[in-house]
Amino acid sequence: MNLRERKKLAAWRAISGAALRLFDEQGYEATTIEQIAAAADVSRATFFNYFTGKEAVVFDQDPEIRSRWRALLDSRNPSEPLWDSLTAVLIEVNEGLRERMPLMRRLKTRSPALAQASQASGDQLRTDLQSWILTQVLGDEDAMTATLQLNLALAASATAYQSWRPDEDFDAYLRRLTTCLEQAGAGVASLSP
Repeated sequence: MNLRERKKLAAWRAISGAALRLFDEQGYEATTIEQIAAAADVSRATFFNYFTGKEAVVFDQDPEIRSRWRALLDSRNPSEPLWDSLTAVLIEVNEGLRERMPLMRRLKTRSPALAQASQASGDQLRTDLQSWILTQVLGDEDAMTATLQLNLALAASATAYQSWRPDEDFDAYLRRLTTCLEQAGAGVASLSP
């Protein structure tokens, strides 16, 4: 990464960090773009160079995260069972969200506007996982079974998140995720990709 790219990434992270702190302290609705820009020591125009609005600050992923999970996918052993790979990738991706996910969850709980918003990063991960699994299998039947495994893994992940109680810490969420993936994996054992 060259100097210009590093500066852009640092600005993105400064704006995001300032916004998330303000959202957590004073609430999403009460925080203005002007306050975010001031806290990040940038202009309002600079804020909009990086984010389309306040909602984007919450849902846009760090620009490097997608390349990290793609590297994680590329590092999996091609002979490893697909379910084992999906489980390891989903746990690792979620572990990488340790700092951000609890805050995002609190913000969504407190803000009706955010609770109804969609999260494009989940769509990006799903797309990358779908592309990756199709490179791991041969034939239509194998592709169907692999896609079924992906859908089961994502459903297990969603179930863990939905059952994560507000009084539980992030490690409790990761334990729920592991349990859900293990339980779904027991059914996957009968599939033959």
